[in-house]
Amino acid sequence: MPLIHDRSHEIFAKAQTLIPGGVNSPARAFGAVGGTPVVMLRGDGPYLYDVDGNQYLDYIGSWGPHILGHRHPQVIEAIHRAVDLGTSFGAPCELENELAELVIDAIPSIELVRMVNSGTEATMSAIRVARGFTGRDLIVKFAGCYHGHVDSLLVKAGSGALTLGTPSSPGIPAGCTDATLVLEYNDCDQLETVFRERGDQIACVILEPVVGNMGTVIPDTEFLQTLRRVCDESGAVLIFDEVMTGFRLAYGGAQSRLGVTPDMTTLGKILGGGLPVGAYGGRRDIMQTVSPLGPVYQAGTLSGNPVAMASGIATLRVLKETNPYPQLDDYTNWLTSGLSSMAAKHGIPHQIPQIGSMFTLFFNDQPVRNYNDAVRSNTKQFAAYFHEMLERGIYLACSQFEANFASAVLTQDDLNRTLQAADEALAAVAAL
Repeated sequence: MPLIHDRSHEIFAKAQTLIPGGVNSPARAFGAVGGTPVVMLRGDGPYLYDVDGNQYLDYIGSWGPHILGHRHPQVIEAIHRAVDLGTSFGAPCELENELAELVIDAIPSIELVRMVNSGTEATMSAIRVARGFTGRDLIVKFAGCYHGHVDSLLVKAGSGALTLGTPSSPGIPAGCTDATLVLEYNDCDQLETVFRERGDQIACVILEPVVGNMGTVIPDTEFLQTLRRVCDESGAVLIFDEVMTGFRLAYGGAQSRLGVTPDMTTLGKILGGGLPVGAYGGRRDIMQTVSPLGPVYQAGTLSGNPVAMASGIATLRVLKETNPYPQLDDYTNWLTSGLSSMAAKHGIPHQIPQIGSMFTLFFNDQPVRNYNDAVRSNTKQFAAYFHEMLERGIYLACSQFEANFASAVLTQDDLNRTLQAADEALAAVAAL
């Protein structure tokens, strides 16, 4: 029996008269799959509940932050304690030190860290610092990697920009991207050539060490090692954008799992435990250029907000104490193996890259190693699959070009329910 979404439709219709496209982030708009977005009311553990009373198993987790599930009791308790003392001070608070200490202890590349309010703010700031530190202008990014809506980085971007077919954006002056070089992910030869020709002009390289914003794309070991080497040889700063992967793939982030340490790291999502937080950090000599210690200016009224700090501290402490990562790996691997078997059973060409608790089911008959591979996916099949799963109470990322996330509160029954739904959904896709 189809789910009823009458209230969602009513609320979204009103939203479209008030908010551009009815959403405050394009990734929520269902633009890639069609139909009307579901309006959520509450979350609890691995579940979301919409305004019409429908329950969904949640594989988005607020696009990554809810690795512990919704409303984890220790996180909620920490937020309540912080709110009782005030919501914002515009002055230092001790919670900033506590979260900074946890981050520095966890992330191999970070010796000093600066808190900000979003992943976009973190990447924007890290690039400014890298340019200030090196005295150079050029930056290197990779097609399909999304680093927030920063003017200089919104070139062949992933996430919502890729989903909506607009890998660049109007409103960005040509001069803002003149100093941005866009390379192909996992292409060592291209990387070597660019650094041989222009290495002494390159301030930094920024990338997602595991991509989640064109779907899950896993780096080749040689690619990461080449990155580290050419940056060392040229003096460029290597920046890992771990807004998505930080504390997700391992407590120490993707860099601790993959064995390559960048010079700087950007963080967000899980760092705030569901509240708006970002951070950037790195080697001490680089971070000492940041104001007020150094000349590179960056500021934020709500940076280090006590409520957000409390949420992040509680989340990281639970992760450190409980170490859910081995079970997350096992459960996600079991799930993706099952999904692959179901797709093969129904004769659907597919790829399903997975690392830790991140995964994407690509409707693609070839391995996905970069942007050009990803965009060859069958998005019509994906859209049909998405809606079939939604009708069966499974809430997936609403784009072929986004990662899905497992949470530590999923049970074997939840996984079995997901595979049963996938069997039925993929059968429907195959029949199209």
